[in-house]
Amino acid sequence: MSRASYNVAVVGATGLVGAEILTVLAEREFPLGELTCYASERTAGDDVSAGSVRVVVELLARAEFHGVDIVFFATPEQITAEWAGRATAADAVVIDLSRLYAEDVAVPLVVSEVNAAVVAEYSGRRIIASPDAAVVQLAAVLKPLRDAAGLKRVVVSSYQPVSDAGRAGLDALSQQTVALLNGQDVVSALFPHRVAFNVFPQVGEFLDGGYTRAEQNLMAQTRRVLDDPALAMTATSVRVPLFYGLSQSVNVETTEPLSAAAAREVLRSAPGVLVQDDAGANEYPTPMTTIGGEATCVGRIRDDESVDNGLNLWIVGDNLRKGAALNAVAIAEILIREYL
Repeated sequence: MSRASYNVAVVGATGLVGAEILTVLAEREFPLGELTCYASERTAGDDVSAGSVRVVVELLARAEFHGVDIVFFATPEQITAEWAGRATAADAVVIDLSRLYAEDVAVPLVVSEVNAAVVAEYSGRRIIASPDAAVVQLAAVLKPLRDAAGLKRVVVSSYQPVSDAGRAGLDALSQQTVALLNGQDVVSALFPHRVAFNVFPQVGEFLDGGYTRAEQNLMAQTRRVLDDPALAMTATSVRVPLFYGLSQSVNVETTEPLSAAAAREVLRSAPGVLVQDDAGANEYPTPMTTIGGEATCVGRIRDDESVDNGLNLWIVGDNLRKGAALNAVAIAEILIREYL
């Protein structure tokens, strides 16, 4: 039975995702007891808030986690690797957004609308992983389509904003844009190419076989969330000059026939999915219209005339809110409702 309140810690509270977690905790009226926020020396001492709850950010190097029920890690993998074990040793449950545990079969990888039941498997390691934002929104759409007609093959191109590289990504796009508009040269340090007024098909480093890290993560994590390791899938991840909002062009082959009209109705009843699909009114989701929203938005739903049982879709979501913070908080809500 749920308690009246739970003590929560956010590691990486001053980063983009950490700050969004605090916002979502407040907006969803999560039953906060004591809130503790941690960060590096650079931002320790800053004030942050979750609604009316204001706290001073503490130095992570001094963290002990005693008495904390849930710890969100909105941090790079190396920080999670160093500190998550200390949190679980203090009997806290870790919700990790760093990708460190995304391929660890002993750690449940959860999209709240897709496979909430696997949260029950947290007890072994006391860790739950939240997937990449691209996986969160893609899986939310693929799951109801699979339930309706099965999945044979998925092809996805993912158009990713600079905010998935953190505040440094925002700064890079902003500074490059200003420089170019003022006729100045641009040197790209964070990204492999200039990102302002440019598009390039690389997110993360290249791996053996020619895929990038982001593409490999998208395929592996989607298969795992859907519990379908044999799903035929290929992905291309593209860096685009947007601050926020993640878009995906998706081609799906279903096992059984499923028309665009039928798919539209299936998705209208899917949890966490909002259908915006009216060609006559030029209605379809865009990054601009999805920012701040809590839904995975889908439009341009149409039959693929080149193959039997084929569908084309356009999926868009807020990568920080829907793709990261909201899913992590939803996992915490499942935890306190069912298990803590």
